[in-house]
Amino acid sequence: MGYFDQYELRHLSKLDLLAKQVVEGFIIGLHKSPFHGFSVEFAEHRLYNTGDNIKNVDWKVYARTEKLFLKKYEEETNLRCQIVIDASSSMHYPKFKAGKKLELSKFEFSALGAASLMNLLKKQRDAFGITLFDETISEHLRPKSSHTHYKLLLSKLENIISNPPVNKSTSAADSLHKIAESIHKRSMVVIFSDMFERTEDNSELFSALQHLKHNKHEVVLVHVFDKTTEMDFDFPEKPHIFIDMESGAEVKVQPSEVKDQYLTQMNAFRKNLKTKCLQYKMDMVEADIKQGYNEILQAYLIKRKKMAI
Repeated sequence: MGYFDQYELRHLSKLDLLAKQVVEGFIIGLHKSPFHGFSVEFAEHRLYNTGDNIKNVDWKVYARTEKLFLKKYEEETNLRCQIVIDASSSMHYPKFKAGKKLELSKFEFSALGAASLMNLLKKQRDAFGITLFDETISEHLRPKSSHTHYKLLLSKLENIISNPPVNKSTSAADSLHKIAESIHKRSMVVIFSDMFERTEDNSELFSALQHLKHNKHEVVLVHVFDKTTEMDFDFPEKPHIFIDMESGAEVKVQPSEVKDQYLTQMNAFRKNLKTKCLQYKMDMVEADIKQGYNEILQAYLIKRKKMAI
């Protein structure tokens, strides 16, 4: 895996601990990267201004620094972020049986990415919510910034990791249209999905993404995939049985017989997705599940800074 060992991955039920590791590593890395100019300012306090109510002064900090700082409370939210995760069966690929090499599925990668974002948002006293969808929206929890809310959202993610859905198809277009209507205040929307719709025509999917922008939300699309198998179609040259995780349908083929056609269609899809995101002024992160989370967290920081201007 590169960023977590197998022991840690066996404990995905402890998303909070893993998310803290991701965020701590990211913050340390900020100072060594081209993004060192982006300071992660944790909004636990702000400087006292003339006229502020002195009952909110943190006197313990004053005793140490001789400067007046006010405690910031949950209602003093800087940003609202709705994290949207595709929980359809295709997101639970790759699926490894007991005794095989342990790797994250696309959903597990997304869940840990979402937990890491929430950890960072919580540190900055920003509000965060989660929406989970497959054929329909199964969970839609609006943004809050409390620790209790954070724990609730983690439990929702951990439950799906422990009990992945079987033969659940994707209706991303319909779900994103509903999400665009349900988020009333201008928000950051971070979408984790492989963007695989069961349709030849992706116009409805792109229309749904455009709907989010029309409602003045800032959107980051995290396109999640297993690069080796899904993008490069790199399989040993022998007969394979490929199983559609959403329908259960099986087909037996020799990889070389379908590789060229598969890559042509996949490359066209990726190019179209990138083009639409540029057209709609959305940030897009291509996220290989065998890589880490820095690019995702950097995209959040850039978008957050833009929204603060």
